[in-house]
This record gives sequence, structure tokens and C-alpha cells, in this order.
Amino acid sequence: MPLAIALHWQPSQPLAPSQKLPLLASLYLIAPAVLWRAALLEETSFTDYGLSWASSTFASFGLGLLLGVSSLTVLFIVQQVLGWLSWQRPLQLKAEGNAGIALLKLLLPTLLLGTWVSVTEELIFRGFLVNQLLQDYSLWLAGAIASLIFALLHLVWEGKENIPQLPGLWFMGMVLVLARWVDGGGLGLACGLHAGWIWAIASLEAMEAIAYTGRGSAWLTGLGGKPLAGVMGVLLLLVTGAILWEFGLASRASLG
Repeated sequence: MPLAIALHWQPSQPLAPSQKLPLLASLYLIAPAVLWRAALLEETSFTDYGLSWASSTFASFGLGLLLGVSSLTVLFIVQQVLGWLSWQRPLQLKAEGNAGIALLKLLLPTLLLGTWVSVTEELIFRGFLVNQLLQDYSLWLAGAIASLIFALLHLVWEGKENIPQLPGLWFMGMVLVLARWVDGGGLGLACGLHAGWIWAIASLEAMEAIAYTGRGSAWLTGLGGKPLAGVMGVLLLLVTGAILWEFGLASRASLG
């Protein structure tokens, strides 16, 4: 693509920060338009992919957002108790006269970014792609294939540095497939959960609010400071998946 050429992007090399934002922005702007065109050709709509403007979608999104942020908060508190990380007072808040306004300036952009990225990715991977695969496979096999593609495509942005995260990314994809199942085929819950994780991680990184002490093995806390590349991050997904599963079973029991 012209933008990739202009930015001197080489697929075999990790993206530099100056390359990543323009490429991601262009991709996440183009992808919904491409899917919208595909939906027209197939005589379907985004609603068939699980994304609608119904009030239930926004309610599910809010529930997922709360679960995503809460689960990561619990994860980091547990690691603090174990002595694996410490909480830092953000330098940005120290420099600002009004800490509340400074915090809002940090949290609002990351929330918008997290929502944009999560809705786009869920529409592509848990919506369109899963729907296509469901024509030939069961839900869980379709979900497994879509989650594998979802994980492998992250190598485009980070290269080999992202390999330790691949199992966690695949598992994350499966949890989001489960969220769609729990939501009765809708993407609201999956979008909210995904956005909550992105929002929490991006905000903490932007504020430099946590620091690893080195007392816990990187295999536990996450290689390179990435939770999905560690045992604790996978446990977070496992617990989240168990909560969703029980919620889904309870919902179906009440309806039945």
C-alpha cells in the first residue's frame, strides 16, 4: 500500500512507533468500510455480524468494559501483594496543577482508542470471520481458527518480539468468542471486554503507573512487561472465561 511504502515499512521488521500509528489508523479506518462493502455484496449487514445500535448492545458493552477493567485491576493488585510490582504516582499528575483534569486528559483518549480498536477487531474477527467459518465448522472450531488468525496477525506489528504472546492472544480470542456466545451472538460484550483490557493497559502504560520489582519471574508476570506473555495473564483469561461460561449457562437456564 502507498502509506506502507512512504513509511519504509518492512514486514520482516517490527514497526517503529512513528510507523505504527499511521498504519494502524489507516487500517482501522479502511477495514470497516471494506466489511460494509462485503456485507452489501452478501446482502447482509453489520447486525448479522453481531454489531447493532440496539440498547442491549450498549448495555453489554458497559458490562464487558467493567469486567475487563476490573479483571486487570485484580491481576495487578494480586501481583502487588506478592511483591512482583509496585504502584507509582504518575509524573504527569504531579506536574499538573489540577490532577483531576490531568487524569481525564490521559483516560479519555485511551478509552476512545480502546473502543475504536476493539469494535473494529471484534467486527472483523469475532463477527465477519467467525460468521464465514460457521458455514463449514462448529462455533468453537470456527472460533479457534479465527483466534489463531487474530494472534498471528499481531506478528505484523511487533515481529518476533510478539511470539511469546501468541498463546495468550489465541486464548484471548477464544474468550472473546465465548463472550459473543454469552451475548446471544451479539458483539457488545466482546467489544466492551476487549476495550476494557486495552483501556486499562494503555492508560497504565501512558501514566507509567506500575513498575515490576523483578521479584517475580518474567514467565509469571509477562515477558517484556506484556501480561499475555506470562502465566498470570493466562490465568486472568481463564478466570474471565469461567465467569463468562457460568453467566452464559445461568442465562440459558433462566430462559429454558
